[in-house]
Amino acid sequence: MPQSYSPLSYTGLAPDAGFRRPAYLSQRVSLDSPATAVMTDFERVTAVTIGPSVSIEIANQCMIAAAIRLLLVVDEHQHIVGLITASDILGEKPFKHMQRTGETFSEILVSDLMSPQEELDVLQLQDVNRARVGDIVATLKYFGRQHALVVEAAGERVAQRLRGIFSATQIGRQLGMKVAPGEVATTFAQLETALNS
Repeated sequence: MPQSYSPLSYTGLAPDAGFRRPAYLSQRVSLDSPATAVMTDFERVTAVTIGPSVSIEIANQCMIAAAIRLLLVVDEHQHIVGLITASDILGEKPFKHMQRTGETFSEILVSDLMSPQEELDVLQLQDVNRARVGDIVATLKYFGRQHALVVEAAGERVAQRLRGIFSATQIGRQLGMKVAPGEVATTFAQLETALNS
């Protein structure tokens, strides 16, 4: 038996109306907050992906549209084959590639500049669950990274599943200060000094 549905009524939008933001985007944290408070969790947010045979111009447009600086590169089975960042596209990599191959900028593909899967380092979710924000900042700084991927055990057929990602830019927003990777900080005091300078 078909059900009957009723239309909802409209009301006017209030002049001072705002909008909801995901908690992870606006939540203020401290260096002692749980690390998961600054992780983009792919159980709550869909990962933005791109194929390896797409041009870097399209990849850059995708990043701009999604307001992100990293795309996961996936194959036809949705397996991660690499990642590409805004720095890969807007830095010196394209020019070196053009000098080496004679291609134009518009001919360069994601696969030409991406970091391949076999070169990607990851953090384990079980370690992240015990860590603090300061530990993640120290990790990014120590290894000179803008991003850190987080994996969890997946099951029998697949050993790992990408669970989330840390971004130095996002962490900086939530801390209310700039987080600049590349400076090696080995103690909490050095970390605080580096963050406050």
